Amino acid sequence: MSTIKTVITDRFGEVSYNEEDVLIFPRGIPAFENMHEWILAGDDDNAVKWLQSIEDGNLALPVTSPDAVQSDYNARIPEDELRLVGSLNPSDLALLIVLSIPQGAPWNMTANLRAPILINIKTHKAVQVIALNEEYPIRHIVFPEDVREKMKASAYKNGGEA
Repeated sequence: MSTIKTVITDRFGEVSYNEEDVLIFPRGIPAFENMHEWILAGDDDNAVKWLQSIEDGNLALPVTSPDAVQSDYNARIPEDELRLVGSLNPSDLALLIVLSIPQGAPWNMTANLRAPILINIKTHKAVQVIALNEEYPIRHIVFPEDVREKMKASAYKNGGEA
């Protein structure tokens, strides 16, 4: 039987989670190497989720499925990284990509296609990796130009910031 725990977060307030939902990053995440336990938080119907640290309620990273950004995404993952999460079997694995959402200008959102997060969905071990695909950028613009312009115009019309 799983234990329900809670974490107080800046973004979501008090969040309850099951112990088996915790993603374990054995070496942390680059820039957050001391943070090893994370959960996915956010609305079920939103493509953007938040990788929320349960060790630091102030720390949450926006993430999404690579398919939400690039339909033909096919990261080549080094075999030693696959071993680190404990599986070479693609059916055991899932990928997330980290988003960068500029405050006041969400239309300029970018996705880090070069360094996806690899998750073993059976063991919940995870690691951020560097894909072998050199063509994948660190700052891939998420929205096409026409969508970005509409979002920006709507923000200005509604009194938003630029």
